[in-house]
Amino acid sequence: MNSLLPSSFVELLSLLMREPSVVGAEHTFFRVLQRELEERGAKVTWYEGLLVAQGSDPHSIMLSAHIDRHGLICTGPNEFQYAAFVAGARSDLLGNSVSEQLMKKIEGRFVNAPVFAYEPWTGAYRGRGHIKGSEICEFRNNLIFELEGLEHVVAGTPIAMVDKLKVTEDALVGQLDNVLSAAVMIYLFELGFTGTAFFTAQEEAGKSWRYLLEWFRRFGGSTNQLFVLDTSPMPDFAAASAHHLVLRHEDANAKFNEALTAKLATTCETLGYRYLYKDDYVRELNKERIANSESEHSLGSTELGRIVAASQGLVDGTTLQVPSSGYHTMQETAPQASVKAFIDVLCELSNINAPQTQV
Repeated sequence: MNSLLPSSFVELLSLLMREPSVVGAEHTFFRVLQRELEERGAKVTWYEGLLVAQGSDPHSIMLSAHIDRHGLICTGPNEFQYAAFVAGARSDLLGNSVSEQLMKKIEGRFVNAPVFAYEPWTGAYRGRGHIKGSEICEFRNNLIFELEGLEHVVAGTPIAMVDKLKVTEDALVGQLDNVLSAAVMIYLFELGFTGTAFFTAQEEAGKSWRYLLEWFRRFGGSTNQLFVLDTSPMPDFAAASAHHLVLRHEDANAKFNEALTAKLATTCETLGYRYLYKDDYVRELNKERIANSESEHSLGSTELGRIVAASQGLVDGTTLQVPSSGYHTMQETAPQASVKAFIDVLCELSNINAPQTQV
């Protein structure tokens, strides 16, 4: 099958997707990242919730991506809960419970999905099973999953989804959020990236920005312009394919750096790639929803928006995202053309040569 993407990148992404990185239990994945980055010449340093990889000119450009993926955590004998909720301490006990609407949405999302248990520090395999179903516990108002085959695991054991990259004629398919961005950042080092790449934990629990902000408070300079990389949910694959890349002026938390956002847009235009501004897109959708007496969508909450809002001017930047459909499922689908554009734009920003592919 012809591909727009270099085979070495696809192989790297496929390898990373098979490694577990459940929210709150990312240590074993950090070990994998360290190996892959050091093999490509990066200087790697670990911090709590954060892995930092640096090239020969670490202040030339700074990229960041979260590396946690959705999964479950064992919370008692044959009892399993959604890891992002547990890591984020989201329950009625603290008064910040997950909405019933969100729980209902997740409840049927992973039925029959194959899963496996692993030891959170070493990644040692602890058995395999599948999700039979889930229900909302009326006493705790929390989502409880029923698994078959993992009755033996003890509380605290993370449960990852069995995942394998699928490459179609025009797309990449799998649990791409946000291992796709992590793979791209590692691949950039293979091409000669000299800047700094941050890999953050627990973004899906709303905590990753704290680990990143701590680093900038320790080591940041007077200007800390950051590109935060991620996938961006679109209604369907046709909508995801309508533009190569997704940019933002702002999210629900903060406005992003105008000059850096404009630089991204100019780079896209120079390379011939189509883009949309997600905040403008949501506003246009909301006009239709208001006209139809429907509730408005939020502008969304991003890792960058959180850190900009909390850093009081210490950190700013902008986002670059790959549009995808099937967000937060095992069938998240990103157009190959968008992933190629993602790599090419980051190469241009990093002053390295983009890879040439045979189509």
